Amino acid sequence: MQGAFIEIIGLIAGTLGVIAWIPQIKEVWIEGLHEGISLPTFFLVSTALILWLIYGILIRSFSIIVANLAALVCILSLIFGVIRLRMIEAQNGANTGS
Repeated sequence: MQGAFIEIIGLIAGTLGVIAWIPQIKEVWIEGLHEGISLPTFFLVSTALILWLIYGILIRSFSIIVANLAALVCILSLIFGVIRLRMIEAQNGANTGS
């Protein structure tokens, strides 16, 4: 019983962590804004999440696995969105001669 309670706390914490990324995802994918986003920072966060995911797998913690997979999906979507926007911006700049 105690183990299930601990996993529920982990799932709630993971859910809140993922919800925290939604405004940033909206800004990048819906509003097309990417200013102020540091890709090196996001790559570092991705690396940390991958290591936490491996840790969760090794200790067989469902909540750590789920939370870090979900957060990793959010971070990767941000990274790909920012790269996409910056490539479009660079292409448009090259096309206009700026």
